[in-house]
Amino acid sequence: MPHAGLCSCWGGRLLPLLLVYVCYLLLGATIFQLLERQAEAQSRDQFQVEKLRFLENYTCLDQRALEQFVQVIMEAWVKGVNPKGNSTNPSNWDFSSSFFFAGTVVTTIGYGNLAPSTEAGQVFCVFYALVGIPLNVIFLNHLGTGLRGHLTTLERWEDQPRRSQVLQVLGLALFLTLGTLVILVFPPMVFSHVEGWSFSEGFYFAFITLSTIGFGDYVVGTDPSKHYISVYRSLAAIWILLGLAWLALVLPLGPLLLHRCSQLWLLRDEERLGSRGGPGGTPRTASTAARPR
Repeated sequence: MPHAGLCSCWGGRLLPLLLVYVCYLLLGATIFQLLERQAEAQSRDQFQVEKLRFLENYTCLDQRALEQFVQVIMEAWVKGVNPKGNSTNPSNWDFSSSFFFAGTVVTTIGYGNLAPSTEAGQVFCVFYALVGIPLNVIFLNHLGTGLRGHLTTLERWEDQPRRSQVLQVLGLALFLTLGTLVILVFPPMVFSHVEGWSFSEGFYFAFITLSTIGFGDYVVGTDPSKHYISVYRSLAAIWILLGLAWLALVLPLGPLLLHRCSQLWLLRDEERLGSRGGPGGTPRTASTAARPR
């Protein structure tokens, strides 16, 4: 019966997966709470101490006036205005920054540090995202398909000589390694140098960005004390698009590379056993030893 089949599917596949999913969320919540809650409490206490110290140094201000000023700072931050510096800070809506923002919209990263504040900008952002997000998905899929098209010979891997198999696996490993260096290693080094971050912070920013999580705690080109080149954030947006395309390619190729390596390892073991002779002292033929399973 259809109902019985649905219940069997739920109990056999979906229910265990749901349990693993919920347990994973609970595990993450527990670890994040243990790691971050104490630091948050320390930061909150330090902030209150600094406010009291500020009031002690400037007796002309009272608690209410200070809270109003803090509220003004918070509202400016929400609107993308960095409270550090002065009115000569670079605009968040010059062309380079706007291009970077458009990239974060269509890729659904959404750092949260910048958003349209006008009603017209908010309405346009909605319709822009409705068209841009599917367009981005189509672009990344076609780009990944085009890159995988150059690796179609891997599908006929078993029909090729052993030397060709090894060369293809080495070439694929080199391709993935170089791409990882270009996308995930070198850019964090550049961001760390330009922004004054540590490498771990730069790598954290790169991963959070390319995974489209986009917390917004680290964003390039937002420090008013630094002088960025005019195309800095535009180059960062291009890196994001290329990085997402690279991940779309790597995700299916990574397991394929591991599978090919395991096949080569098994074939090498078979050949070694064949050269020593099978059970009863009867040597195995080369064709039998080399036949892939």
